[in-house]
Amino acid sequence: MGFGSVILWIVGLFIPYIVISAAVKDGINKSVVGQFIKKKYGVTEDKKSFFDSDLDND
Repeated sequence: MGFGSVILWIVGLFIPYIVISAAVKDGINKSVVGQFIKKKYGVTEDKKSFFDSDLDND
């Protein structure tokens, strides 16, 4: 098992992680409970993501 296959394995796990986390976050925000919490407590998205501070924005 070479170095290249290890990198491909890590990338292969990272891509589904991004897809699943985005789907879960979107699913919670659009759910009835998510809408209720947003309406009742006024939850806003102020937290910066790791992907918001990439090198292209600097």
